Amino acid sequence: MNYSKLYLKPKKEDSLLRFHPWVFSGAIKADVPVQEFASRNALVEGDIVEVYSTDGCFLGVGHYQPGSITVRILSFEPEEINIAFWEKRIRDAYRLRCTLGLVDRHGLAPRNDANAELANRNNIYRLIHGEGDMLSGLIIDIYGQTAVIQAHSAGMHYARKDISEALKNVYGSQLQRIYYKSEGTLPFKADLREENEYLCGADSKEAHVATENGLTFHIDWLKGQKTGFFIDQRDNRMLLRQYAKNRSVLNMFCYTGGFSVYALQGGASMVHSVDSSAKAISLTDENINLNFPDDLRHKSFAEDAFKYMTTIDNQYDIIILDPPAFAKRQNALHNALQGYRKLNALAFNKIRSGGILFTFSCSQAVSRQDFRLAVFTAAVQSGRTVRILHQMTQPADHPINICHPEGEYLKGLVLAVD
Repeated sequence: MNYSKLYLKPKKEDSLLRFHPWVFSGAIKADVPVQEFASRNALVEGDIVEVYSTDGCFLGVGHYQPGSITVRILSFEPEEINIAFWEKRIRDAYRLRCTLGLVDRHGLAPRNDANAELANRNNIYRLIHGEGDMLSGLIIDIYGQTAVIQAHSAGMHYARKDISEALKNVYGSQLQRIYYKSEGTLPFKADLREENEYLCGADSKEAHVATENGLTFHIDWLKGQKTGFFIDQRDNRMLLRQYAKNRSVLNMFCYTGGFSVYALQGGASMVHSVDSSAKAISLTDENINLNFPDDLRHKSFAEDAFKYMTTIDNQYDIIILDPPAFAKRQNALHNALQGYRKLNALAFNKIRSGGILFTFSCSQAVSRQDFRLAVFTAAVQSGRTVRILHQMTQPADHPINICHPEGEYLKGLVLAVD
């Protein structure tokens, strides 16, 4: 190994000793600003660097980047970051997903009949969830025989081919395609100008269809949001299915219609899907027809969510509010909380007595406490009696590193409204 070295200021190593995977620019010891320091030492964004305490004790190795987060730690051990490293981390993550019963084990571990049955009915799951799998800046989602890689740092972008090789080593012939989709997630200052591409295999004329809990979905990993599907709501969709029987359901911000499909399977008497995007509505209709062709219980509407909510009255027994992130950064927090209050107040005012409200925030900048306070304020303003039935979060294949609480981004409540 011949990696560049960065040294921390005195008493700035505590977070790394607690295994937090980020090193902030203010912790770096340098007589000149970090960016100028990097220039003098020929550091390039995405380079692998070793981090040491001010007295020379090794603390970690990771990817360098200019900005607030200067190093994303990959390992707290002095090891080489090569294909063997990527393969070990991917294999560890894969075994965890096997343990969760989300994936066929391919002989990597013993299997039992219950898990085998579940695995046969599910081939959609998140394999790598950034810091939760000790690979800061990397997302890998699996859709059947396709892996979709998404890099959120220049370092992961430069490592994409090694990561692809490691994936093939772990999955073997079970993986037919590896698609790299990072055009919209790489740091814009890195000026990488890369296009999305297949790193392994190629697109086919076959429809991109995968299975979640026995239901089938079209997955648009080429042009869809995120990697093509919102995997993080899988468990919460299952919960909705339990409540849906003989109830009228409104799915706001429906995107690909995941909640709508589960509601229909759960026996809902009526399901309405709403999204401002006509393309999203088209995807929803495709997924409904894939599972419930010509089912007259479902209707979709390409309309603004807030506008649609003002036009309804005492029509729905269940309302799902799963909006896009209202606050992607801390400076947008105030406006985001106002948005959550307004949206939930509309739902409280419109839902039938005895109704059930599923409400979510996927904004990392919004804490669980802040979100709950926003919903609480909306409930008080509505004058309705509201009780918490469930408190929801992201599923187990989106693990939260206990040393990195920032990884908990999905918050949700199921509320009984009288």
